[in-house]
Amino acid sequence: MDALTADRLRSPALQQHPHPHRLTDVLSVTSAQLDAWLAAFLWPFSRILGLMSIAPVLGSLRVPVRMRVSLALALTLLIAPALPPPPAVAPASLEGLWIMALQFAVGLAIGFAVQLVFTAVEIAGELMGIQMGLGFALLYDPQSRAQVPVLGQFLGLLATLTFLGMNGHLQLVSVLVESFQQIPMSGAQALNLSQLVIGWSTFVLRAGVLLSLPVVAALLIANLALAVLTRAAPQLNIFAVGFPLTLCAGLLALLLALPAFLPLFAQLAESALQAAPALRAPLVP
Repeated sequence: MDALTADRLRSPALQQHPHPHRLTDVLSVTSAQLDAWLAAFLWPFSRILGLMSIAPVLGSLRVPVRMRVSLALALTLLIAPALPPPPAVAPASLEGLWIMALQFAVGLAIGFAVQLVFTAVEIAGELMGIQMGLGFALLYDPQSRAQVPVLGQFLGLLATLTFLGMNGHLQLVSVLVESFQQIPMSGAQALNLSQLVIGWSTFVLRAGVLLSLPVVAALLIANLALAVLTRAAPQLNIFAVGFPLTLCAGLLALLLALPAFLPLFAQLAESALQAAPALRAPLVP
């Protein structure tokens, strides 16, 4: 075999890249970069998931858990690139887990503040129903997993429709996005969670009485009129006449109060949506 034929049978030599170190630089990912990517996704996801677990409409128990988690994941993918950079803390460290729990608490508090407005509406319906004689009429509410007066559930449905009509679910998402600017993703700030819960708990009772005040006042006048009528005509069977009259007076008063009830609920919902800046409290010694 001559030399030319022998060269043809040999496999050609592999050509090496002139700059092999550039390939390793492109493909290499440091642990700090991986921690930053995970933190930029996990911490906003924790805050959004906290909101989705308790917020009205979006966090309702009627919505499957898989759908709520999927919606939280989609919102995280949409807003995470526009958020400020997270602190340089490893997500798997003790401080990183504390920040994740803190983000979940912030989202939970924002949703809790808005949910309390719907609770105030149910309390108002319960107060109206008791005065109207409908305290025994109960329906099962899947949201609270308890027996709720039928009038409270009716007002709750009206409140939900009003909340959707004023684009409350979109405003809730907008408040959530703005909260990342007002409350950064850091464990250094103090959260005013205790004062928020106490303040909004008193707000629920005050708002519930305020919403039910027109109907309760009208029923009080009706009961006083029945008392005078019974005193004037003792032979009148108050149990046979009083219940239908009280029920009709309460429904009429509710019908007249509904045009003022819905704007008042919208005002309460807007004030609850602005509760996110109150979460951040100064460090007081």
